[in-house]
Amino acid sequence: MYIQDQYSMYRLVHTLLSNGDYELIHINPQIEEIWLEKYEKRTSHVVRLIHRGFDWKNHLKADISSVFRKANAMRRFFRGKSIQLYNVYVSSHAPVDEWEELKKPLRLNEKRPLSMQVFYLDRNNFDEEYRRFQQVIGVETADNFALPSEWEAEQFVETYKQSLVKMEQDEKEEVKRVFSFGKPRLTFVLIIVNVLLFMLLEGSGSSTNIEHLIEFGAKYNPAIIDGEWWRIISSMFLHIGMLHLMMNMLALYYLGTAVERIYGSWRFFIIYLLAGIGGGLASFAFTINVSAGASGAIFGLFGALLFFGLIHKKLFFQTMGRNLLFLVGFNIVFGFVVPQIDNGAHLGGLLCGFLASAILHLPKRRSFKKQLGALLIYVLMIAGLIVYGTETHANSSFYQLYKIEGLLENGQYEEVIESATLGLEESDQFEAELLFQRGYAHIKLGETEQAIHDLEKCTEFIEDNPEIEIPQAFYNLALLYYETNDIGLAKEAITKAVQLDPNNEDFQNVYDKIME
Repeated sequence: MYIQDQYSMYRLVHTLLSNGDYELIHINPQIEEIWLEKYEKRTSHVVRLIHRGFDWKNHLKADISSVFRKANAMRRFFRGKSIQLYNVYVSSHAPVDEWEELKKPLRLNEKRPLSMQVFYLDRNNFDEEYRRFQQVIGVETADNFALPSEWEAEQFVETYKQSLVKMEQDEKEEVKRVFSFGKPRLTFVLIIVNVLLFMLLEGSGSSTNIEHLIEFGAKYNPAIIDGEWWRIISSMFLHIGMLHLMMNMLALYYLGTAVERIYGSWRFFIIYLLAGIGGGLASFAFTINVSAGASGAIFGLFGALLFFGLIHKKLFFQTMGRNLLFLVGFNIVFGFVVPQIDNGAHLGGLLCGFLASAILHLPKRRSFKKQLGALLIYVLMIAGLIVYGTETHANSSFYQLYKIEGLLENGQYEEVIESATLGLEESDQFEAELLFQRGYAHIKLGETEQAIHDLEKCTEFIEDNPEIEIPQAFYNLALLYYETNDIGLAKEAITKAVQLDPNNEDFQNVYDKIME
């Protein structure tokens, strides 16, 4: 009867794999134990089959408990949020005492529920139990489990067992091949480059100084609009402060080594670069702040792993899947909650990293139409970000302030007035600064009345917004009042200037002169 039990179990396995859409999870040929899974509607339907009999109910019950523990330990191999386990025993005999109560559904209440149903296919009730099993799992088959000749049964069992063992070995080899295609060399090169540039940045000034960052190539929208598009790439290798560098390099180490192993070095580098460009342009389009960092490119590595998960769903969820999805979601939400974080760069990098991975595809895989489609979407997205960002910021108050700096250096005061007026029409975000610069230009052009008008409005705005400090506005206004013999107003203005900047010698000298 031993060969009949073996034959029956392996024929059942064959039926489930062929007709039931089940996949092999694990086989232990020494104890004749096999685990199968079918993922359906967020539930893993897991069949555990074993060629083993029990003399007593307690022995069977102990094995059922051990199966619960095994299933818990194997959770990472199952894709479903909940697990429905079908525990199937194939044996020539059943326990001699009353054990049928164990057929009732069993449940382990945890965060991810685990339910079990027991089926005991012995010689006396094989057909009855098989029909019950068939109804529960919903696999309809006319498979015949009648025993052929002993030689044929042995041949089938040995051949099919070997094919299952090979199937599991091949899957392990495939997993090993997928995760070891490349060696993580460029990841370490990128980390070294980022660290060296940070040391250079700190050594020549400060990585937290905005002007110094702009000088070294940080993302600065006005300069980009004026043609310095190289800042989109250079800003990827600059970091603002030690904590920013450490966090990004830690993320680059873990994500970079994983992506480079899966995709290979040259694919990894292109994904990193294209994601960084996409993230930088998204930051340019949607944020006006000066920014720097590898975050966009790093989020692109998240996108690369998500594309990997799209192709290798089962392997993805068995390894990194749930943790990766949690990290992506957490970082996106965190980016919306914390204002200082450039979420535009993060989301742009994530999407562009996914698209870059789709353009290149995984090693030894091709899908020309999908790759061409991904390339087209990437190009359209990049073009859209450039056009939107340029049109949005070209007339912005921030850009006008940037232009005014250059115009003042060249003595183009009439153009300063035009730019400041345009900036004031677009937004009041930099109203005080624009009014100050326009007032200064009016002074240079000898337009005293207009200068006083602008500086009065500027100082009113400053007094209503204490966080804005432009003591020079009060100083200039004091000089204008003094020239027009409004000594009382001149005293008020110069007093305020000295209060805001008491160490300024020019302010103090004018203060003494007016007060006399």
